[in-house]
Amino acid sequence: MDRKKLLVLLGPTAVGKTFFSQQLAKQYDCEIISADSMQVYRQMDIGTAKASTAEMAHIPHHLIDICEPSQSFSVSDYQLLATQAIQDIQQRGKLPFIVGGTGLYIQSVCYEYEFTEGGADEAFRLEMRQYAEQYGAEALIEKLRLVDPETAQRLHHNDQRRVIRALEVIHLTGITMTEQLKLQKRTTPYNLCMIGLTMDRAQLYARIEQRIDLMLEQGLVEEVRQLMDLGFTESMSAMQGLGYKEMVAYHLGKSSYDEAVYLLKRDTRHYAKRQLSWFRRMKDITWIDLTDSEKLSENLNVIHDIIAGKFMVSNEYTLKQCES
Repeated sequence: MDRKKLLVLLGPTAVGKTFFSQQLAKQYDCEIISADSMQVYRQMDIGTAKASTAEMAHIPHHLIDICEPSQSFSVSDYQLLATQAIQDIQQRGKLPFIVGGTGLYIQSVCYEYEFTEGGADEAFRLEMRQYAEQYGAEALIEKLRLVDPETAQRLHHNDQRRVIRALEVIHLTGITMTEQLKLQKRTTPYNLCMIGLTMDRAQLYARIEQRIDLMLEQGLVEEVRQLMDLGFTESMSAMQGLGYKEMVAYHLGKSSYDEAVYLLKRDTRHYAKRQLSWFRRMKDITWIDLTDSEKLSENLNVIHDIIAGKFMVSNEYTLKQCES
């Protein structure tokens, strides 16, 4: 059977995925499918670093702004919608292009994972949130560590949304997320070209801090205030995302502004480290090191050569073509 082409660009937050995805999408007549667990939410734009209106004007983007912050959204939801988007894009003769940093989302689509999630139990989630509020985030993740140490190891104790989801999966199905992942397929139904972006850790951390400073300049604090005014509360999964939970705490008087910014920068650095650890365990990725910013044109050419070799397309490529 002739396997359909699927292009994937992944990497940690702030590494430069948006720039490269824009160049490649124009070159290969792609439509982009976001693989970001926070960009699915409407009205959450600054803190999720969504592509700008101008960037999305000429390149169709999928799975951005598809649900309200009050709604739950799981990896199986993503898998279903992304698979449908891939089929739709292919039928129109375009190249589907997954771009993002949520590793499990990407794997679930590329390898057709089968999840036994058992739906949702809002009462259980509330119970766990109350437990964390009473005993602390470390006590909550200790609950997970006792039943699923591997998942607990890859999650940060402050990532309450995912810690609770991991506990909820066990509560509903009796099967840990680690066990589910071990049972998944390791082959792909696609002609898959997966490219990973990385760079020197210190340089990446500096970019993260610069991005957060820019978000604050763009109005992150006010964006969170508007969400709270609309009735979106700190207990909602979306409001537990990086950039949101810290600013919610600031607005509620639980921390100072400086403390909120410090925690946001620290936890985003930790998140990027966990992203890289996750990606390093994945197979089929060809890595591009972006540490040397002077090699922008060279890196674009290297990426093109990877795609050309995988998909057997023309290898005539220049930076000028990409920017036209």
